Amino acid sequence: MSSNRFISPIDQLIVGLDKAMRVIGGVASASRPTPAPRAADGQLDAAEQRHSAGLMRVNHVGEVCAQALYNSQSRFAKSEAMREQFAQAGREEEDHLAWTAQRLGELGSRTSLLNPLWYAGAYVMGTIAAQLGDPRSLGFVVETERQVEDHLIGHLDKLPLQDAKSRAIVEQMRADEAAHG
Repeated sequence: MSSNRFISPIDQLIVGLDKAMRVIGGVASASRPTPAPRAADGQLDAAEQRHSAGLMRVNHVGEVCAQALYNSQSRFAKSEAMREQFAQAGREEEDHLAWTAQRLGELGSRTSLLNPLWYAGAYVMGTIAAQLGDPRSLGFVVETERQVEDHLIGHLDKLPLQDAKSRAIVEQMRADEAAHG
């Protein structure tokens, strides 16, 4: 939903910093319920729990980076239509961010301490892509989504079979990425 209201550059900066702090600080809320409660977990031994947590941490970092990419491309896209498209894509990806953070907590783990660096690097990449123009920026996102889907398929192969909750989350994330592409 587009607005004709003028937002000053300083207001845009403040909104961008607020978004970044919320992503990095772990203040994400899902608009859809996590797919995990529908699945009952099997018993994970300590090594399997650590392994699942490591994979889910990588997935969470990926979602932090997705937020940065969408936020920067939304901020710097050339057309209003592209700005809104990237903003909407970022809102849709918030579910994944919230789900992976929640699952990390359930596994007795935490998000990456390097999230501020991951966010900053991805924001710069998104800004560069946006400066290349809307068609190239959109192509960058499409290819990124394709690679994310492949990555998630790989994680499904690596997650312990009895970790039904993590598997349900990753499978839903994969389905969402496929739908975006």
